[in-house]
Amino acid sequence: MNPIARVTLEIALRKEFDYLVPTELAGRIEVGTRVRVPFGARQVLGTVTALVESSPHANLKSIVKLIGRPALITPNVLALARWMAGYYCCPVEVALRSVLPEAVRKEEAGWRERLFAHALPVQGDLPKLTKRQLEVWNLIEEWRELPLQELLVLAETTAETVRRLEDKGLVHVGPRISERDPYARELILPSQALPLNAEQAVALGRITTALDGQLVSPAPAAFLLHGVTGSGKTEVYLQAIAHTLRQGKGAIVLVPEISLTPQTVERFKARFCSGPLQTLVAVLHSHLSSGERHDEWHKIRQGRARIVVGARSAVFAPVEPLGLIVVDEEHEHSYKQEEAPRYHARDLAVIRGRFEHAVVVLGSATPALESYHNALHGKYTLLELPQRADDKTMPLVRVIDMRQEARKDKGTPILSQKLRDEIMNRLERKEQVMLFLNRRGYASSLQCPVCGYVAQCPNCSVALTYHRGDQRLLCHICGHATRAPNECPDPKCRNPAIRYAGLGTERVEETLTKLFPRARIRRMDSDTLKRKEDYRRILGDFRTGRIDILLGTQMIAKGLHFPNVTLVGIIYADLSLHQPDFRAGERTFQLLTQVAGRAGRGDVEGEVVVQAFSPFHPAIQYARRHDFLGFYEQEIEFREQLKYPPSSRVALLTLKGRNEDKVRFSAEHLRKELERRLAAIKGLVIAGPAPAPLLRAETFYRHQIMLRARQMPPLSRELTRLLEELTLPEDVTLTVDVDPMNLG
Repeated sequence: MNPIARVTLEIALRKEFDYLVPTELAGRIEVGTRVRVPFGARQVLGTVTALVESSPHANLKSIVKLIGRPALITPNVLALARWMAGYYCCPVEVALRSVLPEAVRKEEAGWRERLFAHALPVQGDLPKLTKRQLEVWNLIEEWRELPLQELLVLAETTAETVRRLEDKGLVHVGPRISERDPYARELILPSQALPLNAEQAVALGRITTALDGQLVSPAPAAFLLHGVTGSGKTEVYLQAIAHTLRQGKGAIVLVPEISLTPQTVERFKARFCSGPLQTLVAVLHSHLSSGERHDEWHKIRQGRARIVVGARSAVFAPVEPLGLIVVDEEHEHSYKQEEAPRYHARDLAVIRGRFEHAVVVLGSATPALESYHNALHGKYTLLELPQRADDKTMPLVRVIDMRQEARKDKGTPILSQKLRDEIMNRLERKEQVMLFLNRRGYASSLQCPVCGYVAQCPNCSVALTYHRGDQRLLCHICGHATRAPNECPDPKCRNPAIRYAGLGTERVEETLTKLFPRARIRRMDSDTLKRKEDYRRILGDFRTGRIDILLGTQMIAKGLHFPNVTLVGIIYADLSLHQPDFRAGERTFQLLTQVAGRAGRGDVEGEVVVQAFSPFHPAIQYARRHDFLGFYEQEIEFREQLKYPPSSRVALLTLKGRNEDKVRFSAEHLRKELERRLAAIKGLVIAGPAPAPLLRAETFYRHQIMLRARQMPPLSRELTRLLEELTLPEDVTLTVDVDPMNLG
């Protein structure tokens, strides 16, 4: 009897289907294999998630086609996807879609073939050649092999000349797979391991002991590496990876921002591009082209790239055997996926490490409160790097009370007098300055001082942001754009003296240009970075001293190392401090500490100027003193009193629809269902329903219910059942976000 494959289809039906394995595919179908199967009147793609001997169903259809070998999803990654589906309340098929990039899921091979010219061995004398043919032949012989199109450009010749050489038996022209490497044109210079200070050596020793399998239980194999900015965490990662490679295993390195990936990749490629531990370093992130993503992924699956660097989805990279996962800047919220499945890559890294007996290192200068709490309570092992590498001092941080500045200047200046003076000092000394403001655009709103009109987005409950460069009002939620008016749009007013309130990076750039006309100033935000190479180019110019002042949003806040930066200015430090989110203080502390850490990484001591309207807020004061432990102790007390994470776990239920009354009614109905179904869960707190902080987004009204419980797995199981059984109006949808990072 033919074996039976249990298949999860790509369409979200929350169930698996049984298919016969035809005789011609027997022995080739395994768990994790991609297949094409009949489903009704059509054929669909799916993944084999189990092989069974019998099925409760009769008249089973057969698998039509096997796609790709070996199996694209490894057993451990399949187990991770199943865990993710259960914990984050989503169908297994949705979880599996996130495990494989779309470029890999496709039925077609996806490889790019190009014509290559290859020099053939010559027996005896060369045949008679024209002068032009001889020149081309000499070039091909020198290179031995190169793409035909590149040869034609290099030799300034035509394909006909190359064909003549092929006819004479000197050259072979044929198709060959040409891999798309996003870093192919980068010049990588090999680097050597750096000497470690005492704290780094202790941290590395603990990690390598775990890699050697000498721990009593696998639960201490997750480490929290808490190191101040500039303490040399990356060098610890690099040497831990070298130890992993010596064991014949591979490593995954997660970084939070796409923008940080190029600099990180360069460091890892430089360390492992040569020598006895030489290996390819693959890159996985969403800014790759479809072809690049396909080729990078298969380098990993084929075992040619044993190190993977990437953003959150790289946690699923098919590294086998896997020895180490590093999550750099583990506190970053960008590790949380905002669409289903709403996973957190840091937490999945810990779970995958448990499944594969791999060591996990979470690194940060400002750990998430949840991670630090886990370390203090024995779930992770805490490793600390309290000093900067090479005995460099932490930067001096000065906090400027902008309320006082407003009184002195009879209006709030963009740059305080202190910050202006310090920028001028650095320019005179040929040192570099970084300025940070986490808001792009020119002004945060357009207002009429006569009638009170404020330009609002027609789709969202937010004011439109003014972008002066292209004279547009733009919504940063849905992307709605309209031409900026020359007068108040209210037909009863038409006041020509409309005002732009608030400030963004565009306005700061204008001010800097007026104050420091001879300085070379560049702005980095999503408005100025249009192509994927722009980020690398601007940072390259800054590194080589062609930029004096670099102004940017949070993409310049972390992970960057520029020794000549001696001054960092934070223009509006409390911008996000008063948002309706229990993590507002934590986010502000983390951001200020990370931005401040860009200063003083060279030979000259650094200074940080923090401008704030709430200068005595604990988040700002603890960041000023570089005091993470002090901040943690006062913040954890507030969290425990209100039963917020890490003292509890949160699930956020959001209902949305275009009719607000229907959404409100559905939310009230859902509350009653939750009270009935979840009565057995001890210590459960149900808050809401209430309008979301951003009531309307992208034309949808949104109401929310927040659940808080001591443990998430039992709550996840009940919520999964609820999603399968709850009946809502057709135009109202419900989403469940487990461990949400954004309460908006």
